[in-house]
Amino acid sequence: MTATIFDDRICQLGEGLLWHPEREQFFWFDIVGRRLLSRDADGVREWRLDRMASAAGWVDRNRLLVGTETGLALLDLRDDALEPVAGIEANNPATRSNDGRADRQGGFWLGTMGKNAEAGQGAIYRYYRGEVRQLVTGISIPNAICFSRDGRLAYYADTHEAKIWTQSLDQDGWPTGDRRLFLDLRSEGLRPDGAVIDSEGALCVACWGAGAVMRFASDGEQLDRIEVGGRHSSCPALGGSDLRDLLVTTAQQGIEAPDEAQGLTYMARAEVAGLPEPQVIL
Repeated sequence: MTATIFDDRICQLGEGLLWHPEREQFFWFDIVGRRLLSRDADGVREWRLDRMASAAGWVDRNRLLVGTETGLALLDLRDDALEPVAGIEANNPATRSNDGRADRQGGFWLGTMGKNAEAGQGAIYRYYRGEVRQLVTGISIPNAICFSRDGRLAYYADTHEAKIWTQSLDQDGWPTGDRRLFLDLRSEGLRPDGAVIDSEGALCVACWGAGAVMRFASDGEQLDRIEVGGRHSSCPALGGSDLRDLLVTTAQQGIEAPDEAQGLTYMARAEVAGLPEPQVIL
């Protein structure tokens, strides 16, 4: 299966894809370009931000909870206003936010990393009903944050290590017990980036440098590979009226003399539908 171009605006570092079910609209970020991008019936949409931002969850029709380099903020899509919610590494100018996603309980997970991807300088945090806790430390490039259908299992990766872990969650969505290694992709030369879980419980993960989204069953078996034109495929999302529109961001970052396929946003039709994106509870 291959994808076609959905949006030809070039992203230096496309990331953080989100399907907003109330607006029936995809959103994504160009982290380095400090932009939130989208398309609707009237054409292309763009919000210019005053800081780097990388991930979002939907709160209601007009507001997104956005992960930025200084923490979490509410973005009002009507007037571009950013309202602070919770500081995360706000006093550390050497780090920024990276991958993030809402969990089934209405919380929001956000990874941080060094702005130059310094080893071990990242972490993963969870926001839930006004509380922020640090969940993971010593990670380099946190990615692939997503959640099982029943909300009792979290997935996350360190792209630098090419490993994906699972973590059991309690009924409120907080980690319980030790993490477990789900996939070690080093031998295959794959670097896991953003990911989502589909309606069959499979992990759909974009692989940086591979120009593809790989689909793995819950037991780790590879099921499918969806090719995209951009080599640095960075984040997938499943949306559309039947949740079978697979959108994938890519990046120009790290590519010397990128050709016209790099940094665009691609779409394919998935054989298996996605899951509804959870609403964030403030």
